[in-house]
Amino acid sequence: MIDIQEILFDEQTIIEKVRDMAVRISKDYAGKEVVLISILKGAAVFTADLMRHISIPVMVDYVQAASYGASTTSSRNIVIKKDIETDISGRHVLLVDTIIDTGSTMDYLIKKIREKRPASLRTVALLDKRSRRQVDVPIDYPGFTIPDRFVVGYGLDCKEQYRNLPSIAVVAKPA
Repeated sequence: MIDIQEILFDEQTIIEKVRDMAVRISKDYAGKEVVLISILKGAAVFTADLMRHISIPVMVDYVQAASYGASTTSSRNIVIKKDIETDISGRHVLLVDTIIDTGSTMDYLIKKIREKRPASLRTVALLDKRSRRQVDVPIDYPGFTIPDRFVVGYGLDCKEQYRNLPSIAVVAKPA
């Protein structure tokens, strides 16, 4: 078991940030329908909370892209394990992730989704670990900027554990 070193964001702080992000999205897309594409597995919790607070019509689909495998560091070799099922041609799309680290996965997915010819494509990320960025990717709806620390909770895991924590916590990076 990994010991939690620090709580970066408690449950209430996360809820408030997600609501604020949802209000902005709802305002920006007023009168339109949006397709949320959640990046599995990490963004499932964030996507569920975000869509409950968006006041315009939304659809949701999921893509599973892996760059970490069983490791805790990105291999930069992106593999699509599950693609979206929704036809997004001519539709407004928001690509949702909980954390942007190196930017490699988001960059890869932006390129793949653009091939499907959406009317618009924007990105949403609750956490931005800018200090580790290797690929400059846009975050149209950013949440919190975080330091280069290994975080778990609120959908984020360490070897498939801790996703169920309601807060975002710092843990020692496992070997």
